[in-house]
Amino acid sequence: MIKELYEQICAGDEVRANLIRLRDELKNEENRREFAYLLGGDFSNLTALLKDEDPKVRKNAALILGKLESEDLLPVLFEAYKKEKTLFIRADYLKALSELDYRPLSESLEEQLSVLRENSEWTPEEWKHVSEEIRILQTMVLRCRGIRHHRFAGGKEKEDVILLTNRCQRAATAEQVQKGKITMLAGGLRVDGASLKEVRPIRTYSELLFPLKTRAELRADQPVLCGEMLAGPVLALADRLYNGAGAFLYRIDVRGQAAARTSAQDNSPSAGNGAVSDGANADWFCVGEYREKKGSYIRKLSTALERASGARLVNSVTDYEIELRLVLKKDGTFTAMLKPSSSFDERFIYRKEVVASSIAPVNAALTARLALPWLKEGAQVLDPFCGVGTMLIERDRAVKAGTMYGLDIFGEAIEKARRNTRRADCIVNYINRDFFTFRHEYLFDEVVTNMPVSAGDGSKQALRQLYHDFFVYVGGLLKEEAVLVIYTSAPNYVVESVRKTAGFRMEKSFLLNEKNQTTVFVVAWKRP
Repeated sequence: MIKELYEQICAGDEVRANLIRLRDELKNEENRREFAYLLGGDFSNLTALLKDEDPKVRKNAALILGKLESEDLLPVLFEAYKKEKTLFIRADYLKALSELDYRPLSESLEEQLSVLRENSEWTPEEWKHVSEEIRILQTMVLRCRGIRHHRFAGGKEKEDVILLTNRCQRAATAEQVQKGKITMLAGGLRVDGASLKEVRPIRTYSELLFPLKTRAELRADQPVLCGEMLAGPVLALADRLYNGAGAFLYRIDVRGQAAARTSAQDNSPSAGNGAVSDGANADWFCVGEYREKKGSYIRKLSTALERASGARLVNSVTDYEIELRLVLKKDGTFTAMLKPSSSFDERFIYRKEVVASSIAPVNAALTARLALPWLKEGAQVLDPFCGVGTMLIERDRAVKAGTMYGLDIFGEAIEKARRNTRRADCIVNYINRDFFTFRHEYLFDEVVTNMPVSAGDGSKQALRQLYHDFFVYVGGLLKEEAVLVIYTSAPNYVVESVRKTAGFRMEKSFLLNEKNQTTVFVVAWKRP
């Protein structure tokens, strides 16, 4: 197939169509090796096509040459790129160059990037293509230099922020905010005039976002106008938050109401008002009568944003520094927020190792916060199902513990827990052992744990029995007036086991999730 397609191309037979078929075949690595062997280093027939009168022939020839990974093609492709006048295929030459080691061209790429940025005479239609060219050039230049993200500078003394928190326990976060005006939201809280120095270290929010103010409402059915209005506020905030000059890499996350789905009959969105964002079948963005493919919609918005920012905002799927989050409201307008890069949030930087059953660190921190009145400084603490150590580390962050022990039957989890704990500069004695075989020379003040979600044969009865056996066994490891802090998605088994097992008394329960009934319990123990 490869040989036949190439021979037809050389004979001038349906060149454009056969180039497209050849490109498709070259997605397979074995086919690429076969094609390279066939050419034997002679690229002349393909490089001649870079001068063809059909721009799509030139485009596909360039992309095929890029797949051949020959450094001899670097000057040929770059020279063709510089001479190319058809805007909509210039970015394809850069994609081809990106397949090669283009570092020798770094200075030329930077010069070309400056030329494109400084030209302010592009029409909207031209800018649609030029912005894609700039985006790829920017990525290439950054890779030549080594990608260097901006460093967090601190922002103003007072900033408006939104803290996304557990919906049922928003007050646990609100009570830690001492400065600023707090407004409770459905999924968290807004703090106007917050001190970033104060709120950043709070461990019980899942995300910190900065609301963006624009000169008018952002109508979701006007993506170009949205991009133009957002450029100034996004840049002003980014410059305030981060040190360093140059462009900011960003991504756009559009969220909204119920996703519209593609109709199998007419390949158009089904009726209904809603924004399509994440998940399967999220192909369309829809607001009232406005319908557009999600990818096309985001490209329009991004193109306008980059142009209005003078290319200081560069869209990047990877290595982005900031996220522009747009949330669709019922009236068809957006709420716009900026989420800083991951380097902004260093609260759980220790947790680099996880297993499938690992608790989210913010949930472990929230558990410790809710149980704070019952936690004792210098306590001897045991986690019978410790996983990768998150519960113990967050318990120690809330109130400094004494000696801590973590048990888990899963050896890989124990090894990961040790590595996480070293990064957290914490001391925990980890043992790869079944809790029900554990003995110790002294008793414990506290048990802090995330209970298993399955046991034995995976049945509800097996899990119920595990809970019962846990409460029967754990009493033998506890000091007088010890406490248990339990995070669980099976609250009924905890309530039942406490009621049926002598010596335990329910102190407090905190519902975290109404849908799956995740609950934190504080249980007191007194030897019967």
